[in-house]
Amino acid sequence: MVNTKYLQSLPDSKKLQSACKAMAVLDAILCQEWVYRYHSYNNDWSEDEEFFEMRNGEGDQLLILFKAEGTVINGFSADAEQGDKTQLTKGIPEAFHEFMFGEPVNSAGTTFCVWKTENQEWETGIPAAGDDHSEELLSPLDGNPETYVKWATDYFRGSYREEGISLETVTAIFNQEPLSREMVLSLVPVLEDWDLLLEDLAEVSFPYHINS
Repeated sequence: MVNTKYLQSLPDSKKLQSACKAMAVLDAILCQEWVYRYHSYNNDWSEDEEFFEMRNGEGDQLLILFKAEGTVINGFSADAEQGDKTQLTKGIPEAFHEFMFGEPVNSAGTTFCVWKTENQEWETGIPAAGDDHSEELLSPLDGNPETYVKWATDYFRGSYREEGISLETVTAIFNQEPLSREMVLSLVPVLEDWDLLLEDLAEVSFPYHINS
């Protein structure tokens, strides 16, 4: 369980970043149509920043910025009441101001915000009254491959091999092991567009040994 009142189970920045990259790569394998994916990762968001997005098609979003100073997570739940952003971000380091008070965060909206700087624990501002629904959005970020397999087994039903989504392969991807053709085909019976996958891997900056 992870939420704004219990952040202890949220991984450190490095492990969270690896998990976010892994989820984006796995989505790219299990669903080559970008519009239907939950997770995406941009390794080249800016000169020294990397960006992860989760969108569920029902209005909920997670926007995560990784930079040298640390990591910041903007959450928006369509089921939560949007509070005062200055309170939700109270105490946030200046290094994250441009992201949190600019685009695309402003357009996405904010119902909670958490951040972490080097050698510091995860922090949050003053939560809005009522349920901010952060648990539904943050719990998938626990860095556990089994959490992803459980979710993807339901969401991508019909897209993976009959025997199910290989936990061994998912774990290898979470561990940033170079992706091989064999690993891909242990997840899906056939991949329609290998060149598209290579483009996705380049955007994530994920290691691979695949000949197109």
